[in-house]
Amino acid sequence: MNFLAHIYLSGNNELVTMGNFMADGIRGNKYKAYPKDVQIGILLHREIDTFTDAHPIVRQSTKRLHKNYSHYSGVIVDILYDHFLAKNWSNYSEIPLDIYVQNFYEITTKHFEILPERTQHMMPYMISGNWLLNYASIEGIQSVLEGMNRRTKFISGMNKATVELKQYYKEFEEEFKLFFEELISFANLKRQEITDKFSEQL
Repeated sequence: MNFLAHIYLSGNNELVTMGNFMADGIRGNKYKAYPKDVQIGILLHREIDTFTDAHPIVRQSTKRLHKNYSHYSGVIVDILYDHFLAKNWSNYSEIPLDIYVQNFYEITTKHFEILPERTQHMMPYMISGNWLLNYASIEGIQSVLEGMNRRTKFISGMNKATVELKQYYKEFEEEFKLFFEELISFANLKRQEITDKFSEQL
């Protein structure tokens, strides 16, 4: 899953949210240098990624893209699923998306010092471009995919993936909805399990 889904699946704890958001920048056991709640978020992120990558519904979405995008297909599906989360946001949260993402940007500013350097560098672009809100439109997803294509030095061709998004829009959306219901339950359970393990260690 991409940024918006990871943030959403973190629950209401700010530091768990920060850990989940920045986890891709934390390798191996370096997470242990962070406060407990940040550690919980990082470990939760890893559990979510493992569950997502192995799930048959996600693999079905990914297979549709594999011919044209090879091993980048999974990255594209993560981004497309964030589009459907943003588009269908009112099904998952009572807080309007624009307010939700603004609250998140304020949290990242508050806890900016704990972010990895790469994430710190990214944040001004995310906020000024309002990436999380713009996920809700195909134009916003196009912009994200173009940015990802630049990061791969234009070899991934990810900027073209909105073609498949439009072509198979209903299929992708249905797959997202089915998968995300399972993912919510999984993430809630794992977040509690990880929290309980930390409590046992005290």
